[in-house]
Amino acid sequence: MNRIFVSMQEELTEPEWFDNVEAFVSKAMKELSFDGEEVSILFCNDEYMRMLNKNYRDIDSSTDVLSFENDEEYEDEEGKWKCVGDIAISLDTLPVNAEYFKESQNDELKRLLVHGLLHLNGYDHGEEHIEEGVKPECEMLLLQENILDKLKDEKIIL
Repeated sequence: MNRIFVSMQEELTEPEWFDNVEAFVSKAMKELSFDGEEVSILFCNDEYMRMLNKNYRDIDSSTDVLSFENDEEYEDEEGKWKCVGDIAISLDTLPVNAEYFKESQNDELKRLLVHGLLHLNGYDHGEEHIEEGVKPECEMLLLQENILDKLKDEKIIL
């Protein structure tokens, strides 16, 4: 069992699919063998993402997804938990990426969520990124595509 906390930047309105995120992330975490772990996901706009990127990576621009590892452990009445970290996803960039990759926003959102989880699970892709029409080579991006293929029928955005 894992814990998943999904939230929105205060100024933003929850999209109609907001409540579907947790079920998908739970399935993706199971595929990645997460167990007894906690993750939080924040949906935000490009301005907020730019601030996060500037403050934590010294990059003065927005991005689609950021992951912040934590690895703290705690115990409560339900058992022991490991906070693996936080994922931030820009809702402004989501449709832009979907158009670039010629994918649905549903598929792009799933890619961003799995990508963030892989980073929290210790994976890195270095300078390689998913590019339209280019098959990935590094372990992280190959695993990402494999998991997305397994979860291809899952819907977040209906």
